Amino acid sequence: MKTKQAPAKATATKRKAADTEYAIEESKLMKLFEDSLKDIYWAEKALVKALPKMAKKATSAELKEAIESHLQETEEQVIKVEQVFEAIGKKPVAKKCEAMAGLIKEAEEIMKDTDEGAMRDAGIIAAAQKVEHYEIASYGTLRTFAQILDLTDAVEVLEGILEEEKGADEKLTGVAQSINIQAAEEAEEEE
Repeated sequence: MKTKQAPAKATATKRKAADTEYAIEESKLMKLFEDSLKDIYWAEKALVKALPKMAKKATSAELKEAIESHLQETEEQVIKVEQVFEAIGKKPVAKKCEAMAGLIKEAEEIMKDTDEGAMRDAGIIAAAQKVEHYEIASYGTLRTFAQILDLTDAVEVLEGILEEEKGADEKLTGVAQSINIQAAEEAEEEE
């Protein structure tokens, strides 16, 4: 009879070890999720400060409207990210996002180094779309982590923000179609 119990014990021990390993890996993923959430929280708060500067430097009414509209969304996204922290039982904490800091710095340089007009607007759009693409990647990753971790409330909020970011990117693409043509015409006139 001992031989029959030994395989069962061995199987139970292997299962327990596998469960423990899975729990450790899940806790590492949770830490990565939390760190990424802190990162995007900082990024959104930084954008709340940066977007008004971009809108002020834009000359196209359509571009100004797109940036101002996204500023309102961004302010709401800060609150939504705080809701995700709440859903996982954590206090909202921002950790400097070096990637977003770099993208904002690049946008500032573009605005400083280009003359007012369609060329600057084209540069602002390019910088803003880089920001949107970073946010789309970040929120897509966060949503996937939340799905794996079975954080249902977080998944829903993150999916909503992801769709808003995709919408902002599409809006900028639409604005860019006419502005990029104007910028090219401005460049030809200068030659």
